[in-house]
Amino acid sequence: MRQDSLGEERIYTDVNEGQSFWEGVKDCIPTLLGYLSIGFAAGVVEKTSGLSMVEIALISLLLYAGSGQFIASGMIAASHPISAIVFTIFFINSRHLLLSAALAPYFRHQTTKQNILTGALLTDETFGVAINHAQLNRAINFKWMLGLNVAAYFNWFVANMAGGFLGQWIPNPEKYGMDFALPAMFIGLLVLQILSHKKYFLACLVALSAIIIVVASSFVFSGSTGVIVATILASTIGVVIERWK
Repeated sequence: MRQDSLGEERIYTDVNEGQSFWEGVKDCIPTLLGYLSIGFAAGVVEKTSGLSMVEIALISLLLYAGSGQFIASGMIAASHPISAIVFTIFFINSRHLLLSAALAPYFRHQTTKQNILTGALLTDETFGVAINHAQLNRAINFKWMLGLNVAAYFNWFVANMAGGFLGQWIPNPEKYGMDFALPAMFIGLLVLQILSHKKYFLACLVALSAIIIVVASSFVFSGSTGVIVATILASTIGVVIERWK
């Protein structure tokens, strides 16, 4: 047990020596196009919903959630009560509990403050990059993760502000295909993760299970709930098959 612990510590130290803040920024670059397009579209929607530039800046910095900001803008425009907006956004973003739980084992060597900062800036996109990075390196350095998160955070803020400022001249961003940039980015991250894993049969089986579960759960739950249910069940199926083999 002592040797295993020392070996794990050596792996952690070696990996930390090969990672830095600016390497995290560099690894974030493939996701920036998706952030720019979706963030720009979010800024347009927020502006057309009646938010001022200051409010757009605050919602992008404090809420920092693409789907949450789109929904909040629509609910604000429809004059929904604040309690309903808060509850809806909390429910939609509850998937971050799953994302954080998946990354938590790689950050058990970090301090509580570092983990809080990492979790506060974690998004779907940075999770995709980080989990792929972790599978290749077996550990994640806090400075690398901070660079990844900060680059995404700053880029999202700039994109929102640009959308809010220029949105009056682009009333329909979907016309230019901006709405597909985020799905395309996730497809790219998924392909990279599958290729690095080299377990194609298992990946395809989990993906097929997730699709079937999402379709089946849509008859019972809302769309966002169905995605969470499918994520949990499909991941469980993958783990069971992996252990069984």
